[in-house]
Formats: sequence, C-alpha cells, structure tokens
Amino acid sequence: MYYTEAMKFIRHIRTLALFAALLSGGATAAEPVPDPELREALRQAASDSASFTDRFHGEVWLTDMSRRLARQVKDRDERIELLTLVHLEAARVELPPELVLAVIEVESNFDRYAVSVAGALGLMQIMPFWLNEIGRPDDNLLHTDTNLRYGCTILRFYLDKENGDLRRALGRYNGSLGKRKYPNKVIDKLSKKWFQA
Repeated sequence: MYYTEAMKFIRHIRTLALFAALLSGGATAAEPVPDPELREALRQAASDSASFTDRFHGEVWLTDMSRRLARQVKDRDERIELLTLVHLEAARVELPPELVLAVIEVESNFDRYAVSVAGALGLMQIMPFWLNEIGRPDDNLLHTDTNLRYGCTILRFYLDKENGDLRRALGRYNGSLGKRKYPNKVIDKLSKKWFQA
C-alpha cells in the first residue's frame, strides 16, 4: 500500500512539473546542462555506504539542534533522526551541519515532500534529472537520506568550485549565481538560528 501511494505521489509530482514547464513556455526552470564533474561526485556519493566521533559531543549537538528545530518538526524522534542524518551527510563531505540545516530551512522549511514549481524535490530541493545523469533512476529523492546525500554532495562541490566563497556556492546551488537574495537568506538563517551562541 505504501509503495502504491508513493508511486501516485511521484506521478503527481511529474504532472505538476510538466504543468509548470508548460506555463513557463515549455522549458523547465533551472535544468542546466549537467556539469560532468558534479555528475561524477554525485555518482560516487550515491555509491558510498557514524559521524559523531564523541558521544558527549553528539548528545549536546542533537539536544541543542533539536530545540531549534522543534517549531518545524514537532515529533522528537523524527527530529533526532533527521538531525542525525544531516550530521552524517554533512560530515561525509566536510560541511558544517548547521549550514545544511540553514539550506534546508530556506529550500523546504523541513518539508521532506516539498516540490518546487521547477520540479525540485525534498528537503534540499534536488532536481530529478540528476538521477538519470548518474545512472541511478530508482533513487528516491523524497527519502531523507538520499535527498541529504545528493544535496550535501552538490553543495560541497559548489563550495570547492568557488574556492570556499559561500555566497557564490549558495548562488550556484540555487541557480541564482550573481544574485544576493538566496545566499543572504541562507546566511541569515545560519547566523541567527543555527550558529547562535
């Protein structure tokens, strides 16, 4: 039953994306020619199989972040599971997990079923064309762990490509390179909510 409902939901998403493309004149927004280096980084990340090296540090971080996330994710166990996965995927690509949380808040406000008008999916709003680009069409971008793996890999790739320039990396991530609105929103969330003392 769950599988059937999930397939109906995915078909609905595809219909919405097609409708959005028709409204915009036939081209889907933000479907660039895929970068071959990013394609390879995603392929490797999707193939990889505990990020907290210190239990005390882990408990303190999870407790603090859980409190900050309580407004968006009401269920405590769901919050802890999400935060653990965020920490794991962020650590895997050497990103601050707080940055990933700020991106998620701006992209989807922690709605793992979020769908943009361009068809981007999930917490970190990943474009589905990447699945075919890296030869993994069966990956489900609505699964939290998959979405985070793709999103963290993409963000890390752009941060490296921009030599650590966070604003430019965020602009690339959002498809708004050269504009300040999106990077400013993420950095604002990062500094006022996720990194506050």
